Amino acid sequence: MNNNKFHLTGLVAAPFTPFDANGALNLAMIPRLADHYVATGVSGAFVCGTTGEGSSMSNEERMIAAEAWRKATAGKLNLIVHVGHNSLVDSRALAAHAEKIGAEAVAAIAPCFFRPGSVSGLVDWCAGIASAAPGTSFYYYHMPAMTGVNFAMVDFAPLAVKRIPNFGGIKFTHENIMDFSSALAAGEGGYDVLFGRDEILLSALAMGATGAVGSTYNYAAPIYNRVIKAYKSGDMAAARREQLKSIEFIEVFCNYGGMAANKVIMKLIGLDCGPVRQPLSQITSAQEAAMKADLERIGFFEAVRAA
Repeated sequence: MNNNKFHLTGLVAAPFTPFDANGALNLAMIPRLADHYVATGVSGAFVCGTTGEGSSMSNEERMIAAEAWRKATAGKLNLIVHVGHNSLVDSRALAAHAEKIGAEAVAAIAPCFFRPGSVSGLVDWCAGIASAAPGTSFYYYHMPAMTGVNFAMVDFAPLAVKRIPNFGGIKFTHENIMDFSSALAAGEGGYDVLFGRDEILLSALAMGATGAVGSTYNYAAPIYNRVIKAYKSGDMAAARREQLKSIEFIEVFCNYGGMAANKVIMKLIGLDCGPVRQPLSQITSAQEAAMKADLERIGFFEAVRAA
């Protein structure tokens, strides 16, 4: 069991990595993003993950970005550095670096080219990464839609607890609510199971979730905090209304290009994080204008304002 006794709760944003017009890191934007998260009720930043395009960055860039995030979040937000990589050597180097700079936690997605063939093999892979940062909580990033690795987390977690001394839990980015609930119950509060599907957060709350990591918390945390507040107060009608607002705007940006359109929303709220990197493609200026009009039509910009 995790000897660090570190737990993540509340909303954890998965930041977009800011790039400039030429595709280089734009570190100057990171403090602005951190201040925005604090102002909108976010408790942490999960950096260099899927939303952060970590797999499209070099190790050097990931380390530089992590250092900038540590400086910007220190004393304000929990910092979780994603260190997943198809190379165990590189992943261990990223994990050791994250511990050196004082991150509260590290996380790693499963390798997606050569994949673990069993739950035990996946635990061994994770243990190899976690041991490079033994004093820092380790989270396994479960996202089968991207990796193709889809073992039941209710089977993974008990093995991870036994074999990874600093096991902190799971970032569960999957629609299998049954497995989410079972993995959460099996841990009896000894590790975290952080939910990662923003559009169905309310379902996870009903199953006992106390923490969540998501890309839309970058700009829509006030909506989700209202979901949580309404759920905790027993006002399910209000919780469903707020969750529906999330579903509506997610449907909008998915219609305009997914990740690239999602990143454009940051520009529309005044926090331009620049372009996406190849192989992702930018949306056109016409698409951006049309998406903005659609977001205005559903009252998005009013809904995401902090109270």
